[in-house]
Amino acid sequence: MQDDLPLDGLLVLDMAQFLSGPSAALRLGDLGARVIKVERPGIGDICRTLYLTNTDIGGDSTLFHAINRNKESIALDYRDEADRDLLYRIAARADVVIQNFRPGVADRLGVGPQALRARNPRLIVGSISGYGEDGPWVGLPGQDLLAQALSGAMWLSGNADDGPVPFGLSIADMLAGHVLTEGILAALVRRSIKGQGAHVETSLLEAMVDFQFEVLTTHLNDGGRLPRRAKMRNAHAYLAAPYGVYRTADGWLALAMTPLPKLQAMLDIDLTGDAFTDRDDLQARIADRLVQRDTASWIAHLRTQDVWCAQVLDWPALLASQAFARLDQLQSLPTRDRPMMTTRAPVRIDGHRPHRPVAAPQIGEHGDAIRAEFAA
Repeated sequence: MQDDLPLDGLLVLDMAQFLSGPSAALRLGDLGARVIKVERPGIGDICRTLYLTNTDIGGDSTLFHAINRNKESIALDYRDEADRDLLYRIAARADVVIQNFRPGVADRLGVGPQALRARNPRLIVGSISGYGEDGPWVGLPGQDLLAQALSGAMWLSGNADDGPVPFGLSIADMLAGHVLTEGILAALVRRSIKGQGAHVETSLLEAMVDFQFEVLTTHLNDGGRLPRRAKMRNAHAYLAAPYGVYRTADGWLALAMTPLPKLQAMLDIDLTGDAFTDRDDLQARIADRLVQRDTASWIAHLRTQDVWCAQVLDWPALLASQAFARLDQLQSLPTRDRPMMTTRAPVRIDGHRPHRPVAAPQIGEHGDAIRAEFAA
């Protein structure tokens, strides 16, 4: 366990559940903060029973373990006066509190940002909602797939004749967690300068809109024209041929931005035409050529002229690669049930990746110690 990380000595109170809020707390924990996770007595974070597959570790989902490593757990009932008072005492000494209640719920329970900051003006409260704190969508469930659906992003992936295509990840949750982390770190910097706390807010919808800022800006300044996905091998609705993924004789090849005359010479085919207007026809011709040889030979040939291309890997191939091994981004955590493999922080500080190999806690596992520490 490293004790010289940049957030060492910072106390974070994680009052969130599911993915978005807890993922922000995870990032702060990876950077050295002490994270106390507040869970409901007996039930805990709903994510404990939210399964990606039927795999569990010690009765809790692997998803919960991935999002909640490096945390302590205390079980509190916000409606119980004694438990709420204990929460106030912890918040009074905390640096950061993270919440992702539905709008208005935390305030009704007496544990909202205003109530907590009244007891600790230097406190930074980070809140994630589904679609903001008011407006016509405020009552909708703040769930990842629903946020993707409302964001417009589903019309960027897939091919032209496909319907809307969702991302195969909980991308709204993860992005909102990253956005909140950025805001919290910025607020911590301001506090170190001016001594004041903050309430940092974002939502799944805001994170998804920001994720699309490049192409949405194009849309806003292009007469409002909609993105046009390629008929086949679409990879980016706003980029011209040859940009896409193509089948080879033994696999798949990703081909990025390349001038068509250069590619025409290397593939020995006719690629005359407008790179965007004639995109579907041009990409069909490229596909017919690339399928004739294996991936390795195409990469060797194309890279001699600095054509940007790469083999499309699956997870086993990625994990077996020397390039990935050199990143040292996996770790084994000693859970109560069995060792669990998971990822490590995606950042390096002074050449070193933060190393905090502590598994996710059981519900209320650290309750007695935390209650004693924050006793009145």
